[in-house]
Amino acid sequence: MRLTGVSRESGWTGLSVSTTLTNPSTRPGLRLPGRVTLTAGPDDVPVRHVRLGLVATAEADDPGAPRRLVQYHQVPIGGRFVVPAGRRRAIDFALPLPWETPVTIFGGAPLMSLRTGLRTEVSVDPDLDQGAMVPVFVHPLPTQQHILAALDTLGFLMRQAGLAQGRLPGVEQALPLHQRLGYWVAPLYAGPITELEVIFVANSAGLEVLLWLDHRLSLTGISHQSISRFRIWHAGADQRDWVALVDGWLRVAINRHATAASNAHWSARVTESAHVSRHPDEPVAPGYGLGGTAGSGGIGGGGGDGT
Repeated sequence: MRLTGVSRESGWTGLSVSTTLTNPSTRPGLRLPGRVTLTAGPDDVPVRHVRLGLVATAEADDPGAPRRLVQYHQVPIGGRFVVPAGRRRAIDFALPLPWETPVTIFGGAPLMSLRTGLRTEVSVDPDLDQGAMVPVFVHPLPTQQHILAALDTLGFLMRQAGLAQGRLPGVEQALPLHQRLGYWVAPLYAGPITELEVIFVANSAGLEVLLWLDHRLSLTGISHQSISRFRIWHAGADQRDWVALVDGWLRVAINRHATAASNAHWSARVTESAHVSRHPDEPVAPGYGLGGTAGSGGIGGGGGDGT
């Protein structure tokens, strides 16, 4: 499958820019292959640089501010050169996707309103930037896929999906934003919590999963929140009982949430707890460097070294 971005043409230079992806379906950590084609009009066109950027709509740090388009990853693919009049210049690329790239596709369907695009920025002398945009479909890593499927099996219903700007306290992040998946709580876990938010932060070796639990008392307006953190390796993902694993995470998180709520007499405060989950045969690596190597299959492109 090939997907081509809309060509953009400058009125005074006559330069048109077209971006083609060999396969727009990909995963975090892979490389996204494609080509940028620049076609000059009746005059030579001096180009200062060509850059590729991943963009998405995200919530601002300020809750009252509107959502805005954010470029969260950029890579240069061309320096200074001249496109001769009436000629074309093609630049092939293999863009490395960061491991924290937000997922936009789950089960073959778009994940709520999440979208990611690849923007081609061409800077033309003396002072003109123009960009062609093409959509990118980001499928989950196997570990993310298994966790989302387990939540579905356990009866959780996704109610919203979005991106938030800013850093998570105590979590090592490479990107200036993170993905939040909100769920209505499954009947089996209802009572101690009324809402669940899931946040993934991945690297080449593993996945950190944050479970944000919330218990809202609608009549009083009181809300008690807590965050539990779990870590899992990509290696051996297909050999795990994911439903049992995720159920165990939820029960640990809910027990801590209930205990904290009881000690605080249901006051509105946020507590954070950490829990490391690992396969019995896997060694624990210090800190967030989870060690090992991720084996990620290729939806589009080859295995990558996304930063």
